[in-house]
Amino acid sequence: MPAERGYEAITLGTRAGVRAWGETVAEAFAEAALGVFASIVNPETVDPRESREVRAQGDTVETLLVTWINECLYVHEIEGFAVQRVDVDTCADGVVHGTLWGEELDRDRHHPSPTTRTAMFDAVEATGSDAGWSVRVLLG
Repeated sequence: MPAERGYEAITLGTRAGVRAWGETVAEAFAEAALGVFASIVNPETVDPRESREVRAQGDTVETLLVTWINECLYVHEIEGFAVQRVDVDTCADGVVHGTLWGEELDRDRHHPSPTTRTAMFDAVEATGSDAGWSVRVLLG
């Protein structure tokens, strides 16, 4: 697992998803959300003019990851918000809180993917150690 933070698109069977990593679980969660958003809109086309706060809860790290991604996607779908950057300031004790940075979705400029996505509870993974965290989530 790389020491830096980042994400990559993955495919498992016929399903797409994201694998993300960071030095902390908060960094891995931020990268996972950014990876999901990047599959919808290229972040390089988005200006971080506005922000939206997102909060999620879960009993396990895996449940928390899925709930977090779905709450982030809710902001995109319902508010029409394109995301360029994701910051997570709290990810502990069953709670994740972060900020999405971006702007109102402009279909002509952002060219969003037409597929509505939802993070799924099957095939979600989260592993952590002193070397860092790695998470994986599939979308359906």
